[in-house]
Amino acid sequence: MSLQAKLQIASTEFQKLQNDLSNIVEARQRLDAQLSENELVRKEFQQLTTVNVVFKLTGPVLVKQDQGEAKSNVETRLDFIRSEIKRVETQLKDIEEKQERKKLELVDIQTAIQQQHAPVPPKHPAVLTA
Repeated sequence: MSLQAKLQIASTEFQKLQNDLSNIVEARQRLDAQLSENELVRKEFQQLTTVNVVFKLTGPVLVKQDQGEAKSNVETRLDFIRSEIKRVETQLKDIEEKQERKKLELVDIQTAIQQQHAPVPPKHPAVLTA
């Protein structure tokens, strides 16, 4: 396979890694927003008394929900979001490492191409006489 073909393939793979990284960063941002939202809900629940009524939005209808069950649901969601954040962080690290390796591969290929096209110095230096 020619160096140009290798360069093209490596460039395409690098671009795919950049797209993957972008998608993972977006997922991480969404999870951060969900985490913040659910932590706010948990703080609100901590301020409730036993006489406060909690409702859950189910479709277009508000349905009365047990406080304990609602708190438990929020804690479960928080645990899930935190585990998803860890999973996404692992993916993020993996993609960044792959991207760095691919970048080095691209540099190596480009260097090889430049060396191919560099003028070959003469074997015997010319002697200049003045």
